[in-house]
Amino acid sequence: QVQLVESGGGLVQAGGSLRLSCAASGRTFSSDAMGWFRQAPGKEREFVAGIAWSDGTTYYSAAVKGRFTISRDSAKNALYLQMNSLKPEDTAVYYCAAGRLRTVVHGTPSNWGQGTQVTVSS
Repeated sequence: QVQLVESGGGLVQAGGSLRLSCAASGRTFSSDAMGWFRQAPGKEREFVAGIAWSDGTTYYSAAVKGRFTISRDSAKNALYLQMNSLKPEDTAVYYCAAGRLRTVVHGTPSNWGQGTQVTVSS
């Protein structure tokens, strides 16, 4: 199992920025990708961004491409999500996840964090 702990959520005005962090521990070698997902009230959890651990290839949903940037620090087993130009519709609980690349990109990773709330006011 991989343990994941998110931080960095909060309240921000529309147009502002936030940076989420995720610290990974445990059997991190069992995963070759990590990603961010989000779930807004009354909606299903959706893929936001993913990154391949080996070469840093990144993947984004259409809703956030150009505004969000995913990155990782292999030495620290850390994952980040820089969110710029935030919109009220970005309001959600954001989850860090880890697993095989295919599962991360398709929304079925085996390891999940507890989530961190991001609220964007208009």
